[in-house]
Amino acid sequence: MYNSNFDKFPEVTVHGYSGYTGWDEIAGEMQSRMHQKKEEEPCIIIIECYHGVLTDQLVTQLKQHTNNTIQFIPVHTAMLDAGQVEQLVDPYVTDDPVFGRITSLGMKSFFHPERLEQLKQEVKKKKGAICIYGTGASLVYESPHMLVYADMPRWEIQLRFRRNEISNLGADNLNNAFSYQYKRAFFVDWRVCDRLKKELLPLADYVLDTTHPDDPKMISGSALQDALKEIVQQPFRVVPFFDPGPWGGQWLKEVCDLERTEKNFAWGFDCVPEENSLLIRFDHILFETPSINLVFSEPKALLGVKVFEAFGAEFPIRFDFLDTMHGGNLSLQVHPLKEYIREKFGMPYTQDESYYFLEAQDDSFVYLGLKEGIVPERMISDLEAAQEKKITFDADQYVEKWPIRKHEHVLIPAGTVHCSGANSVVLEISATPYIFTFKLWDWGRMGMDGKPRPISLKHGQNSIQWDRTTQWTKNNILNQVQKVDEGDGWVEERTGLHKGSFIETRRHWFTGKVYHNTNGVVNILNLVEGREVVVESPDDAFKPFIVHYAETFIVPAAVGVYTVRPYGEGEGTTCCTIKAFVNTENLGDYHSN
Repeated sequence: MYNSNFDKFPEVTVHGYSGYTGWDEIAGEMQSRMHQKKEEEPCIIIIECYHGVLTDQLVTQLKQHTNNTIQFIPVHTAMLDAGQVEQLVDPYVTDDPVFGRITSLGMKSFFHPERLEQLKQEVKKKKGAICIYGTGASLVYESPHMLVYADMPRWEIQLRFRRNEISNLGADNLNNAFSYQYKRAFFVDWRVCDRLKKELLPLADYVLDTTHPDDPKMISGSALQDALKEIVQQPFRVVPFFDPGPWGGQWLKEVCDLERTEKNFAWGFDCVPEENSLLIRFDHILFETPSINLVFSEPKALLGVKVFEAFGAEFPIRFDFLDTMHGGNLSLQVHPLKEYIREKFGMPYTQDESYYFLEAQDDSFVYLGLKEGIVPERMISDLEAAQEKKITFDADQYVEKWPIRKHEHVLIPAGTVHCSGANSVVLEISATPYIFTFKLWDWGRMGMDGKPRPISLKHGQNSIQWDRTTQWTKNNILNQVQKVDEGDGWVEERTGLHKGSFIETRRHWFTGKVYHNTNGVVNILNLVEGREVVVESPDDAFKPFIVHYAETFIVPAAVGVYTVRPYGEGEGTTCCTIKAFVNTENLGDYHSN
């Protein structure tokens, strides 16, 4: 059995800040702050909730632990009716089974103007301690005595959708299919909540973590802001999460020490800051916060000025695992070109990606690019017939199939037909719009819910670049390795490069210390060979940071020079990292909205 040393719950330690754990301590601190106000002033508390917070449970606990000394008013009574919300979001959700359009709506759009004004007037008339709570509560009162921001990571929101615990924002759709709820959250709910969060989080008196409702944590807003400022001065990891899939394999179970009784794990999301969490260890509490907060609060120090200017407060690169070891093929797929994703979905950039093969067997392969001389109309006709279950699509007739070995790297620029085959493990390095995969063929199988997975053939055929055939693929995107430099105990290589991608990757093989420099651009690395390494600052600007096999870590732009060397179980062995960063000279027309 594999001896895993993969850390599933990485922490960042920040000293000098106290926090509050459990409802009794949280309520006690809130009451203490209430007593600091002048008697003649109204005591208005706002608990602004990110979508997905279990507000009823939150209020039940606070009522109990404050002995009903606070009047609680839900803000949802001022929202539009569910039917009106459906009409409001329909242009963004669309009738496509998978894809929508990024909304331009703000939180106020979800509220009925007269009801909101009525609630404002009602609050003004009340005496004593008043708490307005829920998503959008901050719209009711501009300068409360206390602003509490109750946050929620997107991964936990997804789990709550699956457990039928929550509906979408302003909706009554508890029992809707998860695929619909996720799509609506991705294109609407999270965008609306993030816009408001960017405004409120720096102003919050307290930030509340109810990711685990029975073990709540609270810290001051200033403590969180200070912690985020510290974190961008050092390497760190976000908290990975893992999910099964119809093609999933068995490798992640062993290497990442996951639940062995699960049927499989298809995905491992090891660096997707939009959906991952940060675990921050304050003096005596472990606080979970969405890692996107770091991007929002410290974008220039984290990303670098040039990356921020191009993408705004968005993390443009993601790392994840695709495990098909003893599993099946991924779907045959393609990603949209930049112009198409902007026009159809309102996204400023597209999903150029690459597959770095962490593991492969003798029979491992990748479908990549089209065969020479195929007839596009015939391929589309066969895909349509396969979708109608008239035939089984013969991928080998149209798509080039390449044998693959461990540590090979293939680039997949948008518009390239591709599919990782069974019996391999991919470290996928890609631009962040990861939902935009157009499935062309899924081998006639069912999804995890027992239903066919949606095929996006119309979008796909509008995106396929038909000139990316065998010779072009071989010459341009298949394991294009170039030695860059070498020194005492190390070799640096470029891998998988393509002139159309803003992502550049560098691989280092090393038995000794390797010097890196962020050069003002965020670096993302994964230890793809070796048991253990240590990341260090030559001038001791941060504490030594230990990394284990297959772990992804982020080095903020502000770090500058850092070193990586074998350590612990990795000493005396050859180690290897793959590093990705934004090539700021190859951004082209990538610009933030």
